[in-house]
Amino acid sequence: KVRGGEDEPFFKAPFVDAAFSDNIFLWDTCFIVCFAKYHLDELPVYQALDNFYDRMEPDGFICREYRKDGRPLWSKEHPVSINPPLLAFAETELYSVKKDKARLKKVYPVLKKNFEFHVNRYQGEDNLFWGDTLGMGMDNIPRFPPGWKTEEGNGMTHHELGEKLGKMGGATGEQRLNQFIAEYVNTLQGVWNKQGRLVDFSAQMAMYALQLKFIAQEIGETNHIAAYDSFHKQVKEALNEKCWNDQDTFYYDLGYGEQIKRKHIGMYWTLLGGLVPDDKLDAFLAHLTDPQEFYRKIPLPALSADDPDYKGWGDYWLGGVWAPTSYMVLKGLTLNGRHELALELAEKTHWAIAEVFEATGTFWENYAPDLISYGMPAKKDFCGWTGLVPVAIYKEYLEEN
Repeated sequence: KVRGGEDEPFFKAPFVDAAFSDNIFLWDTCFIVCFAKYHLDELPVYQALDNFYDRMEPDGFICREYRKDGRPLWSKEHPVSINPPLLAFAETELYSVKKDKARLKKVYPVLKKNFEFHVNRYQGEDNLFWGDTLGMGMDNIPRFPPGWKTEEGNGMTHHELGEKLGKMGGATGEQRLNQFIAEYVNTLQGVWNKQGRLVDFSAQMAMYALQLKFIAQEIGETNHIAAYDSFHKQVKEALNEKCWNDQDTFYYDLGYGEQIKRKHIGMYWTLLGGLVPDDKLDAFLAHLTDPQEFYRKIPLPALSADDPDYKGWGDYWLGGVWAPTSYMVLKGLTLNGRHELALELAEKTHWAIAEVFEATGTFWENYAPDLISYGMPAKKDFCGWTGLVPVAIYKEYLEEN
């Protein structure tokens, strides 16, 4: 899955690819880094990240997806255009295996400007972040309450919109894309976006601040550290005040100022974000070992099994088990002193996916939580981020245990 070179119209240097299409994808690339970091002699990882840095606009905007000719696929004016802000996560993972301070010095100004773009555009007055579900990567995770409709009665989901656009006979891909952006603002998710508050995005931004603080310390940019500390403190206080539910011992997204009681795996970004107070940690983690929630045949489905929209065969993010979010949970557990639980979940995940590999001869985009099977639907030959399981999860959690 390495591409680039003289036969590419734009990306001339070889780079590790997301294995999805001719376009390049930001959050896929960031997670590919997390296993490719172990094979820097063979896999061109830095170039994959630089493809995005080289496209950054003066205000810090980096699109989540670029065409093979270097053009952004999505308009900056639409929140669907950004992905989870994981570039500093990728760089610190690289630094963990290759202590290249020159690399940190090179990328720090880019990362800092990108961080500031997200803060300026997507942070609300309550210090939490709003965004778009599709842009945040978990495409069809339901963030609004079951049965919710807009005041206009428009009940179209973005998947239904996609089906409608797919029937546009004779339309070009560019025409469908433009129509999608134009109509998306009137779908359920489009109406929901700007007033909502997302736990995962807010936690990722808190994590971004911690990682920028670490990089700043490593390269001697100490005058920025106080600002990162202040930002992190504000997000932590807001998230625990507004999104934590004492009765359910869980974090919830907000909609119209109210908690939306839907449990999805994105809430566990709070672990890597350093946001969960010690007195909340054990109760919050208990959901991961509850068979009625996230501890399924293949653990850590995207949506908790007690959600009315959960699908045991996957249905993408309505139940699918995804290597990137599983890896995120494991890393978060280790960071919070729960390495034994991480080992248990890693082993259960690893061997289930190994069994599917033996049966099918390949790795898949996602897996079915209630079957030892690939998810339905799921793209095959996906390394891609599923390389996290046989490489990163194996090396970090199973190899020496």
